[in-house]
Amino acid sequence: MGPFREAAERNQNKPPIGIRFLESIKKKRLSYRTHQAIVLIVTFLAYTSYHAARKTTSIVKSTLDPESSEVGLKFVPWRITYSSEPVERKSLSWKLGDGWAPFNASDGTALLGELDLAFLAIYALGMYFSGHLGDRMNLRILLTIGMVGTGIFTSLFGVGFWANVHNFYYYLIVQMLAGLFQSTGWPSVVAVVGNWFGKKKRGLIMGIWNAHTSVGNISGSLIAAAMLSYGWGWSFVLPGLLIAFAGLLVFALLPVSPEAVGADKDEDELDSPNKAGEEVTEPLLVSDSDVKQEAVGFVEAWKIPGVAPFALCLFFSKLVAYTFLYWLPFYISQTAIDGKYLSDGTAGNLSTLFDVGGVVGGILAGHISDRLDARAITAASFMYCSIPALFFYRSYGHLSLGLNIAFMLLTGMFVNGPYALITTAVSADLGTHSSLKGNSRALATVTAIIDGTGSVGAAIGPLLTGYISAKSWGAVFTMLMAAALVAGLLLTRLVVAEVAAKIAESRSQGSPASKAQAAAFDV
Repeated sequence: MGPFREAAERNQNKPPIGIRFLESIKKKRLSYRTHQAIVLIVTFLAYTSYHAARKTTSIVKSTLDPESSEVGLKFVPWRITYSSEPVERKSLSWKLGDGWAPFNASDGTALLGELDLAFLAIYALGMYFSGHLGDRMNLRILLTIGMVGTGIFTSLFGVGFWANVHNFYYYLIVQMLAGLFQSTGWPSVVAVVGNWFGKKKRGLIMGIWNAHTSVGNISGSLIAAAMLSYGWGWSFVLPGLLIAFAGLLVFALLPVSPEAVGADKDEDELDSPNKAGEEVTEPLLVSDSDVKQEAVGFVEAWKIPGVAPFALCLFFSKLVAYTFLYWLPFYISQTAIDGKYLSDGTAGNLSTLFDVGGVVGGILAGHISDRLDARAITAASFMYCSIPALFFYRSYGHLSLGLNIAFMLLTGMFVNGPYALITTAVSADLGTHSSLKGNSRALATVTAIIDGTGSVGAAIGPLLTGYISAKSWGAVFTMLMAAALVAGLLLTRLVVAEVAAKIAESRSQGSPASKAQAAAFDV
């Protein structure tokens, strides 16, 4: 055990081959800022490719099952077409117009739903194990294995097209394995970025960086739709090849931590000391130093103050976000906007604006939380604001296309803002929480716990929507508003702690002693 751990440590502290190559060209060591730029760019591309591969299935659904509720061959970027009534699901198979067995049978939509549920369930379960592994092995290696594995199994789903596979269990097993490898991505990239950026600027930086989720969703939709005319198999194989290539890029270039490449931290990046009166429980998001210790266990990570509330909050936040991800194109196509129904293709294009709003929300939430130094207040405020946004979108979005776009952008901003903040800056903050006494080896585990719990909600939301929407879309939006309310309420204790800390800080700054000192300076 001893020699193995020593060998692992030596390998962990060896710079990637790409970094060594760049340093040999420049004939000097790369600066800390250069390493940070490489980390942001490489991890951005990595997780963009994860989401692009993940989005493919929802685009191909209508080709596999012409009766499904997703976008198919008619996905043409930003060309608006109308019909006088809800669009009938026509045959979209590339060859005969009959879909693809077994998904074109009467239970085809249910089978596709089972694929989604299986993928998300394994993804959520795998997240916990991936986080546990991430704090115990080289994150660069784990991320590379996850990306190459995702590429292989995403491509194997598409291979079923040329191999003429019509066995449902083949696609089910491939999707489950793809979900397992996909689960390695988020804990790894957040841990790496958290290693390189201090708490001071973490919210804004990660808010901008988190745009990879929306960029991946949009690019995955466009790639998959563009490839459908050549055969739906290419819609899986091309994103699979892209993520595998990105995995090799990660292996060659990604420095997992400053220690791994011998980089000295800038003074600006060093975490500031705790303020007076800040204990382990009040407020709950304070980083500390980076003393090397043993990796934190799964149960220990759950006990870190703030982890459970934020994990449960994300459960309901992702329930709302993923319901929109999987069902928004169908909802738009089945809703008369200004008395007209949009085609599937136009509805799919229009739904991408939800992600555009999400990019703005993620950046805004990160910036506000940095300025206020209050993650819980920011996340809870956004969740509460999403409730009226959801109500207005449901009640007034059908009146005109302009109103639909405006309320969709607003809803995307308030729904995805806290989702982005919790899965990035909050996870990184809690992974270096002061109760860990400087142990930095909890980032991946904490990230996995928070996002893994959220992913359970991501699986449940679309599943419930499939049943509820058959009776009433109004009931679906009521469920989403209730979920947003619960998400905000779960952060109440943390919000109270942050408000109390702000009041205490304000009082200390306005004390008589402070005023006397200021007066002395004025004299």
